[in-house]
Amino acid sequence: MKISTKLTLYFTAAVFALVVFILFFLHENIVNSRIEEEMAAIQSRGESHRDVLQDNYSPQTLQHIALMESKTDTVVVVTDQEMNPIIASDRVTPQMQRIKERAAGASYPGSRLLEDDYRNSDYIASVSSFDTDSQTGYIFMFKETGPLRALVKKLNSHFLIAGGLSLILMLVLHFILSKILTRPLVKMKTATETISRGNYNVGLPPAGNDELGQLSNAIGKLSQDLQTLKSERAEFLASISHELRTPLTYVQGYTTVALREGISDRERGEYLKIIGEETGTIVKLVENLFELAKLDENAFTILKEEVELCPFLKGLHSKVDPAFLAKNMRLEFECRANLTITADPIRLEQIFLNLLDNARKYSEEDTTVTLTVTRNGDRVIFTLKDEGIGIDQAEIPNIFKRLYRVEKSRSRELGGSGLGLSIVKELVEAHKGDISVESTPGKGTTVHITMPMKEDTP
Repeated sequence: MKISTKLTLYFTAAVFALVVFILFFLHENIVNSRIEEEMAAIQSRGESHRDVLQDNYSPQTLQHIALMESKTDTVVVVTDQEMNPIIASDRVTPQMQRIKERAAGASYPGSRLLEDDYRNSDYIASVSSFDTDSQTGYIFMFKETGPLRALVKKLNSHFLIAGGLSLILMLVLHFILSKILTRPLVKMKTATETISRGNYNVGLPPAGNDELGQLSNAIGKLSQDLQTLKSERAEFLASISHELRTPLTYVQGYTTVALREGISDRERGEYLKIIGEETGTIVKLVENLFELAKLDENAFTILKEEVELCPFLKGLHSKVDPAFLAKNMRLEFECRANLTITADPIRLEQIFLNLLDNARKYSEEDTTVTLTVTRNGDRVIFTLKDEGIGIDQAEIPNIFKRLYRVEKSRSRELGGSGLGLSIVKELVEAHKGDISVESTPGKGTTVHITMPMKEDTP
């Protein structure tokens, strides 16, 4: 069942139930008010005749009362104390007689209603007692209930017609409103079906600021993100294929050459050395890809502990300094204060090993790389500065993308895979930190990493 149909049925049922309750309430109030008016009217007429008789009881007065009521739709019956008829304005029917007999032997000071069941009785009736010097008795007033039942029946038909028209109007109105309300949902459903078929180029009309508008904007953003992801995935797979094809081609080619007969052991050794280097490149590339896959799936672990930065950097210096010395480069660390940070020491080392390796690769001999640690409030700032070839400003926004390399030919020559900085960024963000890069071509690059000193407590 469509949501517009459901909304129409639900809203109509709810509102119709309310309308039925209101109509029933009004109907009962109108009917009861009308019946009460009729009851009060015959009781009032009986009291009026009683007052006249008590003031002037005579045969002429009795005749006058009977004559007055004969011109109306009520019947008056005057009896003595023993309920014997004295005069009546019309024929006393058996139903009237039975009502009178129910009153026999009872005392009625003043006046009261004898019969008020207009639904099941032919008459409503009242009785008023009178007492004069010459006569004591009762005045019975009778009114047929047929006109009252006809009035109620007419009211019932009017209310049924009103209820039916209300139901039809509500169905039409709710159907139109539900179509208007669900039109954006139908368009969003069509858009999501289009996205599910792999076509991410969908467009939704501008929506308001309500929940439907927010959902529409979210679907539009999702389609854009999926389109971007699709493009990046295709580019990523193409880049991976290219990165793997080159070393595999070397491995395959030099393996074929090394297996030839008649080559010297020295040549075979050189070929095997090249095969080993290219195999190492493949292994490193696969390891980096595996690391990124774990980062994407949050399958990696961050085991934070208190890390004293000065001893940590001293240990890092002793580990990487030989590689810098082999290239006639200077590696300097500046840690002027006792700073402690809550971090994963293994992941923290992985961050700086990647950054220092890049600084070494893309710097010339007789240059200096400096890693400085400072404090700014409750955050610690790492600044890594080199005097290398630098990066063009237009390239900086892309350097953290996977497999992106500024100078592809030179990066390949230096063994770069374009994954190191992607891993660094993911690990920094896993520590609730930020990373940024400043660079000038020909003068060097500066990397800034900001991390909280203490782990946030919930």
